[in-house]
Amino acid sequence: MSNNTRLPDYDLADVTDVTAPAQLRALANPLRNAILELLLERGATVSELAAALGRPKSTVAHHVSVLVDAQLLKVVRTRRVRAIDERYYGRTARIFRVGTVSPTDGAEGPYCNNDLALAAAESASAHQADQLSSIVRHVRIPREQAREFWARVLELANDYAQLPRGGDVVYGFAAGLYPTDYPALPEAESAAD
Repeated sequence: MSNNTRLPDYDLADVTDVTAPAQLRALANPLRNAILELLLERGATVSELAAALGRPKSTVAHHVSVLVDAQLLKVVRTRRVRAIDERYYGRTARIFRVGTVSPTDGAEGPYCNNDLALAAAESASAHQADQLSSIVRHVRIPREQAREFWARVLELANDYAQLPRGGDVVYGFAAGLYPTDYPALPEAESAAD
């Protein structure tokens, strides 16, 4: 294990707001999301990514190119290998915060890549094997308090992504915060009534 206590092994911004249509389209692809997740650990070449994903190098190279064009990936270093510069790619930010697309961009409303749907699909076998830990809570709170809580969740997710790598199992961590039509108790009556 390296002495580097901060993952990944290259410099990147903590948070980037993503609103451009090309960025949103790039994030909407599961393979590109897998590439982005792998690069939270360290910078990697297209060959390394292809091997980790079990996909052809040409396919991974195409998706890396889309992510670079969308400014979600960048070359973080190069290495000379037999007269060829091998490129190592890394993310441009730890967290890509998806926002609302501007009406001038030709798209409408907020964009949402439903990561909870992906987590539900990924966790099905863990659920069947009784190895799934999950929780859902419903709380009536003001919008600003929900934003503050979500900021704490993002910090926790970043802490999780910084854990030293090891072991033989990759664990998923999913979180979501969303408005619901869940019932709420009426305001409590005062004792004076």
